[in-house]
Amino acid sequence: MTPPARADDRRSLTKRMADASEPYLYSAPALVLIVAVMLVPLVLGISYAFRDIQLLNPFSGGFIGLDHFRALGQDQDFYRALENTLWWTGASVALQFVFGLILALLLDKPFYGRGLAQALVFLPWAVPSFLAGLNWAWLFNPVIGPLPHWLYALGILAEPNNILADPTLAMWGPIAANVWWGIPFFAITLLAALQAIPRDLYEAAAIDGAGPVQRFLSITLPFLAPTIAITVLLRTVWVSNFADLIIVMTNGGPADRTQIVASYIFTQAFKRLDFGYASAIALVLLVLLLAYSMLIVLLRQSLLNKG
Repeated sequence: MTPPARADDRRSLTKRMADASEPYLYSAPALVLIVAVMLVPLVLGISYAFRDIQLLNPFSGGFIGLDHFRALGQDQDFYRALENTLWWTGASVALQFVFGLILALLLDKPFYGRGLAQALVFLPWAVPSFLAGLNWAWLFNPVIGPLPHWLYALGILAEPNNILADPTLAMWGPIAANVWWGIPFFAITLLAALQAIPRDLYEAAAIDGAGPVQRFLSITLPFLAPTIAITVLLRTVWVSNFADLIIVMTNGGPADRTQIVASYIFTQAFKRLDFGYASAIALVLLVLLLAYSMLIVLLRQSLLNKG
């Protein structure tokens, strides 16, 4: 016969184990979904980078080691796409941030109809990227769109031509569409950060004689710095992987002048059906973005510690 004390100890141990495992049981469905949707495709994609996966070649699929990366090191189209990616990402994120900050500062001031203005600012973010690219391609078309004629009237263009067909200007078309589409992200996030700044700080600075520029530099920017770091990080990663507008508007042309790494991956995978080489390019892009993300996270952490 089991002593009562030992039975109580066993029940107590079972209860402690059940209590300890309860959070993991509640989170298990979400963890299984994350593994199934994110980690499994990621592992498969990484494995494809070291295999010869060509859909039109029934004998492909074998392990080839680093052959894809050796070919990538000599691929001039990849280096051109990487250069275009830096230009596309840098210009898009910089302009989105500047215009988003201006809008956030304007919307932070109380005025009649501010709620409606905030809703209208958020509207581009709600437009599907495919539809946004199609609309902007129409706007740049000199036959049915007004933009070439407006740019010609302003003296920016020598004649009202479609800049999407001009190798020297083609990248500005998707950049303009991307800026219009991405401004709400910065505007909404920066507006939320602005509204969290204590108003008595501005009042105290104004009493001390600080002007608007001084208040912006000494109060607004330091408080916004951590938010700016994380939003720039997220937007840079998204824009680097965002090929929808380019595929819809230019399809990488003319003469690959708007081909970025993300659209080059799309070309290799779904046009040339070489999933192995496309996966190798995607893995290189993943490593570059991870390195960039680590730098921004360290910068943000230093800003938080300094604050």
